[in-house]
Amino acid sequence: MTIEADDRTIDQALQRRLIEAVARSIIAHADELTGLDRAIGDGDHGLNLKRGFEAVLTDIDNLVAKPLPDALRSIGTCLVLKVGGASGPLYGTLFLALGKELPEAPRPADAARAFGGAIAAVMARGKSQPGQKTMLDVLTPVHAELSQGGADLAGRLKARANAAAAATVPMRALRGRASFLGERSIGHIDPGARSSALMIEAVCEVLGG
Repeated sequence: MTIEADDRTIDQALQRRLIEAVARSIIAHADELTGLDRAIGDGDHGLNLKRGFEAVLTDIDNLVAKPLPDALRSIGTCLVLKVGGASGPLYGTLFLALGKELPEAPRPADAARAFGGAIAAVMARGKSQPGQKTMLDVLTPVHAELSQGGADLAGRLKARANAAAAATVPMRALRGRASFLGERSIGHIDPGARSSALMIEAVCEVLGG
């Protein structure tokens, strides 16, 4: 699978690049994510995700030796075990569901279908919907863009993800720790939306490069 809808497949080299790109982006932005979470949450989003993706990188050789669906499920399990707070179960669910939904040699249509299934799993796990100032406010519009296909999809997905994360600023949080702040949650980017955008951007840069 490639975001530009050509015939490239995800071999071990590309699988390594994808996993490393996502992990390194989150690790590099850990302080930023923690700062965002400090404003409206527990202040540990970046640190927790950093711990989880450092564990992923430690296991990188094993992960790239597995078929893509198995690697995604392993990443999901790792995040559930290593990442605290709400982020571990939610991102763990996302990766576990992607691993369940994707075939070993996915085509672009498979990616859109699997991403939609993974988002539904996250909604069920978090008992949340788009519009409540969560990671879903990035994942859902990105899925809509992915489903459209077409030219320059990687660039469009990155732009959609970043715009969607920024669009959480004026929202009032209705789920999670931030919801306890009521109106005071307005004026801040949701940390989960930002970390989701970072992951999507990392994937797009590899597949669209």
